[in-house]
Amino acid sequence: MDKATLLKTLTETRAAWEALLAQIDEEQMQKLGAAGKWSVKDVIAHVAEGESEIVPVLRTHVGSDLWNLSDDERNEIEYQQNKDRPLNDIVNEERQAYTALLEVVQQLSDEDLNDPHYFKNMPREWRPWQLIAGDSFKHYEDHMPSLRDWLAKTKEETRKT
Repeated sequence: MDKATLLKTLTETRAAWEALLAQIDEEQMQKLGAAGKWSVKDVIAHVAEGESEIVPVLRTHVGSDLWNLSDDERNEIEYQQNKDRPLNDIVNEERQAYTALLEVVQQLSDEDLNDPHYFKNMPREWRPWQLIAGDSFKHYEDHMPSLRDWLAKTKEETRKT
């Protein structure tokens, strides 16, 4: 993938993510069950962790120790670390993580994004752009459908009461 396409996809998908979150008030964001046992706040914290993790990896070219864990193990660690944190802290941290990610991606070349040797110890079948996508726009895309469904169900339940 070239940098222009990556940046366009990232910013467009981010706009859709933010538009979806803007439809959810603070009280709703903290209710459990938006994505399995998670609240919307927990999903935002989860996304922030991915964005926050990839930025130093992109800066240092060294992979994360968390790559050695399964997704479920990593997700549970992140959930336990963030579940009791205030919503505003989570939201602000996630926005800062996205901004930092965007800044780092803008500094990369097309070659950097496609070089499997860009990161030390990265599996050869991986490409840096895929890691970025997985921790940003693909991550938003993974979670937006369940959040939309939950929001629609929540609105329907509110109308019935």
